[in-house]
Amino acid sequence: MSTAKALKKVVAAVILDLDGTLIHTDGILSDVLKALLLKYGKQWDGREAQKIVGKTPLEEATIVVEDYELPCSTDEFVTQITPLLYDQFCNIKALPGANRLIKHLSDHNVPLALASNSPRAYVESKISYQQGWKESFSVIIAGDEVRAGKPSPDIFLEAAKRLGIEPSRCLVIEDSLPGVTGGKAAGMEVVAVPSIPKQTHLYIAADEVISSLLDLQPEFWGLPPFDDWIDGTLPLEKWHIGGPVVKGFGRGSKVLGIPTANLSTKGYSALLSEHPSGVYFGWARLSTQGVYKMVMSIGWNPYFNNTEKTIEPWLLHEFDGDFYGEELRLVIVGYIRPEANFTSLESLIAKIHEDRRIAERALDLPLYLKYKDDPYLKGSSL
Repeated sequence: MSTAKALKKVVAAVILDLDGTLIHTDGILSDVLKALLLKYGKQWDGREAQKIVGKTPLEEATIVVEDYELPCSTDEFVTQITPLLYDQFCNIKALPGANRLIKHLSDHNVPLALASNSPRAYVESKISYQQGWKESFSVIIAGDEVRAGKPSPDIFLEAAKRLGIEPSRCLVIEDSLPGVTGGKAAGMEVVAVPSIPKQTHLYIAADEVISSLLDLQPEFWGLPPFDDWIDGTLPLEKWHIGGPVVKGFGRGSKVLGIPTANLSTKGYSALLSEHPSGVYFGWARLSTQGVYKMVMSIGWNPYFNNTEKTIEPWLLHEFDGDFYGEELRLVIVGYIRPEANFTSLESLIAKIHEDRRIAERALDLPLYLKYKDDPYLKGSSL
């Protein structure tokens, strides 16, 4: 990666959380809660999302039953929701960077444990749909196998014991505050990857806070570094998105001097919650004008403090006029950096131009150039 950091501490093992850290369960849980609450004539509005992150299923159920004043006991609610969740486990996706991290640590024989607040049966079922995961973990420990779940340190101490490694030599990677609290209480180093947007400031107890697993630098912890960065870029499994070009905030060309071709986020909330905020690049096709190199930001743009996550591609070509309403298709093939805040408009603009240079150079490499002919770009309808 482009910004090397000083070694913080040498660790001997890594303990990973599951939900929200390795797999994207928030959307599945919201869908199931929405359907179940509807039967009680209630509307799931997501307001409990922050309250239930990192909790055990029983704690989650207690919060929902109380907050929505449901006419059932917590146990009854758990009985109702459990089969609905099991039906959805097969649809859970690995979060960006999860497969890469597990494979990397496994290939380098780094002792690896999975420590989840979910019951053992949930954990086994969820990871059974993720190829190669079960074999990669020396230890798998669930919330119903210890006296108290996170934020208690029990699950982490038990994981270290089973790994045969001192707690102080373990690195925990967690997305929730209860997980970070438990990891620190166990005397371990903790990297936080917050799963709820705009909550980074709450993770003061963590030793490091990163925006996604794509940004983890194992060498910072004395572990073997990733060797898959190429000229300041990280190749990704391609994904695509498209739609008509819409009017943005009017600041791209006016404030920044960078004309972005904004896409509506309508219908893409699941995709946006799946992909971390940051700067990506790839190929763009305008239906009437051809295929162009593209660099784009996905996120909240902290400098402008957006209230919603946006998709702002910059087509690296000088156009004569605007093209609002024209169909735009994007194939995203690589990642450059996490979203960042800036102290001045000048430093933000300088960084965006640096992103452009990195993307332009990278897209000439055969690895990325081949996607210029991707079938998605040529399709006649979205």
